[in-house]
Amino acid sequence: MNEISVKSLRSMYLKFFEERGHTVIPSASVFPENDPTVLFTTAGMHPLVPYLLGAHHPAGTRLTDVQKCIRTADIDEVGDPSHLTFFEMLGNWSLGDYFKEDAIRWSWEFLTSPDYLGIDPQNLAVSVFAGDEDCPRDEESARIWESCGLPKERIFYLPKKNNWWGPAGQTGPCGPDTEMFIIRKEPCGPDCSPACDCGAYLEIWNDVFMQYNKDAEGKFQPLVKPNVDTGMGLERTFCVLTGAETVYDTEVFRPVLDKLEALSGKKYGENEAVTRAMRIIADHTRTATFILGDDRGMTPSNVDQGYVLRRLIRRSVRMALQLGLEKGSIAQIAQVIIDEYQDVYPELGRNAAFILEQLNLEEDRFQKTVSQGLREFERLYKNLDAEHTVIEGPAAFRLYDTFGFPIEMTVEMAAERGLTVDTDGFEACFRQHQAMSHAGAEQRFKGGLADNTVETARLHTATHLLHAALRTLLDSSIEQRGSNITAERMRFDFNFPRKVTPEELKAVEDWVNEAIQAGVPITCEEMSQDEARASGAIGLFGSKYGDVVKVYTMGKYSKEICGGPHASNTAELGRFVIQKEQASSSGVRRIRAVLVHE
Repeated sequence: MNEISVKSLRSMYLKFFEERGHTVIPSASVFPENDPTVLFTTAGMHPLVPYLLGAHHPAGTRLTDVQKCIRTADIDEVGDPSHLTFFEMLGNWSLGDYFKEDAIRWSWEFLTSPDYLGIDPQNLAVSVFAGDEDCPRDEESARIWESCGLPKERIFYLPKKNNWWGPAGQTGPCGPDTEMFIIRKEPCGPDCSPACDCGAYLEIWNDVFMQYNKDAEGKFQPLVKPNVDTGMGLERTFCVLTGAETVYDTEVFRPVLDKLEALSGKKYGENEAVTRAMRIIADHTRTATFILGDDRGMTPSNVDQGYVLRRLIRRSVRMALQLGLEKGSIAQIAQVIIDEYQDVYPELGRNAAFILEQLNLEEDRFQKTVSQGLREFERLYKNLDAEHTVIEGPAAFRLYDTFGFPIEMTVEMAAERGLTVDTDGFEACFRQHQAMSHAGAEQRFKGGLADNTVETARLHTATHLLHAALRTLLDSSIEQRGSNITAERMRFDFNFPRKVTPEELKAVEDWVNEAIQAGVPITCEEMSQDEARASGAIGLFGSKYGDVVKVYTMGKYSKEICGGPHASNTAELGRFVIQKEQASSSGVRRIRAVLVHE
């Protein structure tokens, strides 16, 4: 096996496929543009879905790249030997061009040739689709592997759950895949296969063959132009190639760990607690650096991607405190990451000042509350007698509400001490807190708005018309999922499973402007919630309203429970203009609009 570095592995992979007619394309953003169901780009194929589904790619039909990916479902597992939240995915793609023969032969060549990775073929095994009532056994892939020199006993036929890519219970392109594995130790028995969890087989690469379309009747029809998409995790592959025990024991993380050792005076590996803390800081800070460094921009917040970012940073800060690191250490670690990666991902260099600024700001915010919260947690822990191993919900909520402790941190710290947390009790306290907060907001701001200017009242009124238009023209089940209104513009979130087309947006805009031009009076009546609903009024977030509610009616166009303020006539609103429609979160769309007075 050749001596190799992380940088040479990246460049070797791209050059290999470039020499075979592939265009090298840059990594897409870590924020997905084509899938509102996830917060981050989770795989190499993610940004290419429209092209895998048939859209024309300007770079041609053969592509290769190294994609930045983020997966946070297992964030609590980070600190063990294998889990990462950020990783790079090597990929090559055929968009209706070559298929199984070329894809498999190139995979074999790249893995085994001494000119490339030089892996001993005796250490390789593969799996292929076993076939079922929907689609046949993938004998073609098995035959190609065998012709490459892989013996039959190391070609495993596995079912859909192991060797299939495609829509589960949906329609669209799908197909079998073939996965490649390094044999790391003797199999556990005669029935051992890559599906076994004994650790004998470690996946290194996956070639997906999208050759079917699942139709509305659940039948699998062959595609006229099948596609290939592949994925090879850079960090895992490098770990295998260098014979390292874990990804943290490779040069991928060595510069960061060196810096942590210098800052803390502790040695990585000296004990379990130090090792775990350093791994968490190294992984989470790397991920936070790539989120902050993305050109699409993101800052820590309490929702969506911003919440994940905040959690990553704060977990790193807590581990830094555990190691005795001084304030500002997380930004120093980020600088090491920027230095290591900016030649490959220049956006990190462009946005370096922003990355460091945001990390320091979030650390400041967190440290102002966390030190006292840590003391409160320890006090709580010491006051528990031996028979009590559960931190009650109200106590966990007090840590959250008073000291800024995320519930995940309380759960994690409790687990470190052999305790559990009553998370159901925490959620009950949290819901009660939300209800009280909503009630308080009604008193502080009319209708939840931060000001009562004429402009804001008009835009607030326009949200009612927009809501009605969406329900009338798109789907009667649409409901408001949030709004943000200033004197200059409105932002309206609503549940909807797909992007609203330009034609639909134009129809919605026209519908609202028709209501405005009609010049209908806006009336307000007070009644019980039951009476309001019986009258046909729509009302969201029912728990925030009292027994008696205000119902605002705009002729035949809108009837909605609301706290105000509103214009007195739709004619006052001016011309309604939609500026932007985009995904807000999973299953939620967002419209930004203004009122123009001409």
